[in-house]
Amino acid sequence: MGKRRVPDLYRAPFPLYSVKVDPRTGLVITAGGGGASKTGIKNALQFLELQLVGEHSYSATLLHSHDTDTRATMNLALGDGVIAAGQDGTCCLMKFKHGSQKKDGKAAGKDAGSSVQKGNARRRTGKGDKGGQDGAAASGDMPDTKDETVQISVTGLAEVQSDLNPQDPLQKVVRFSPDLSLLLTGGTDGHIRVWEFPSLKKKFDFKAHEGEIEDLDMSPGNKHLVTVGRDFACSVWSGNQLAMGLKWFETMPHIADKTYRYMACRFGKVEDQKDALRLYTVQIPHKRDRKPPPCFITKWDGRSFLPMLTAPCGSEVISSLAVSDSGTFLGLGTVTGSVAIYISFSLQKLYYVQESHGIVVTDLAFLPEHRQIRGNNEAAMLSVAVDSRCQVHTVANRRSFPIWLVLFFCGVMVVAAVLLLQHLFPGFI
Repeated sequence: MGKRRVPDLYRAPFPLYSVKVDPRTGLVITAGGGGASKTGIKNALQFLELQLVGEHSYSATLLHSHDTDTRATMNLALGDGVIAAGQDGTCCLMKFKHGSQKKDGKAAGKDAGSSVQKGNARRRTGKGDKGGQDGAAASGDMPDTKDETVQISVTGLAEVQSDLNPQDPLQKVVRFSPDLSLLLTGGTDGHIRVWEFPSLKKKFDFKAHEGEIEDLDMSPGNKHLVTVGRDFACSVWSGNQLAMGLKWFETMPHIADKTYRYMACRFGKVEDQKDALRLYTVQIPHKRDRKPPPCFITKWDGRSFLPMLTAPCGSEVISSLAVSDSGTFLGLGTVTGSVAIYISFSLQKLYYVQESHGIVVTDLAFLPEHRQIRGNNEAAMLSVAVDSRCQVHTVANRRSFPIWLVLFFCGVMVVAAVLLLQHLFPGFI
């Protein structure tokens, strides 16, 4: 549980702010950049192919880098081949395609508003990416026997104005609804904006919080929207109507009001309970003391919104939260670069690496829970940070004995005990 080093899966040539895993293709999509400042740091989306090495380790290949001009992507959402990217005060929608092409096939060209890159040389990550055909020619490490090349194409679809802060508009969070019928955004102006997808007809635009919105999530069936703001509030909405406000500290009488604020919220499934639903929130101290107070995770019933369990999660300020697809695990990242995995049922820490990154962890994403990608791991989670590094954190499957073997040894022990008693006390049986 102490401090140890996690090798980098990939290192980008710019700060990373978001990471997502496409469940259809297994592609890892990272995003970030240096923004509009003229420092020479690029802004891009990068597409990585993840490969399982043995049963527990991973490597990554950079397939494509899509330049986003002067705007860094600060947050991402994925929905059926569509990327919703938060760039300044806008939400940029792009469609991506992942396919293969025969060696002797015609090369795809570049169109206005789109980029195409063939993986003619499938570069190992960490060597940089120049994009386009020049980047593809920069390396020759593809086996001669390979007769197909990987191709990623990215095409711009539309943009919507997602934040109207007159001073510094910035989209802070974006989500697709679970059924992909809605696109939801929140920003520094405190407004929640909801668009029908894919038509992008605006459905709601309402003031949800005073000040910045930190996070939001939509429950299955689009029944409830939960939002978190810097105004100490965590609100549950039905449409654009406030249904209730959550108060986690009511179960913690020693904690005064407004000493903590909500930082993140996520809905999660309950393994082996089809109709059950949980909501997880993270609370961080509003002010930092010389002796830092702990942060907290709270688990709520996702339908009644009654608190079920609250547990401390260390004194490092939490910066990001993720929930695994099955709802079994929670992932936490901190402003000091540490990464942890918790068991959602008990809120107990299962995995922890202190200062795995050199600076704030900006996003986390669990790998899909099928063996082809996860390997012989109980959990595998990606983390990205401002230090440009992407890492993978794994929890190996715990060794277990077959039930027949356990029963066999139990039977042997019973027989041995009976024989011992018969030997010590003749006529026992």
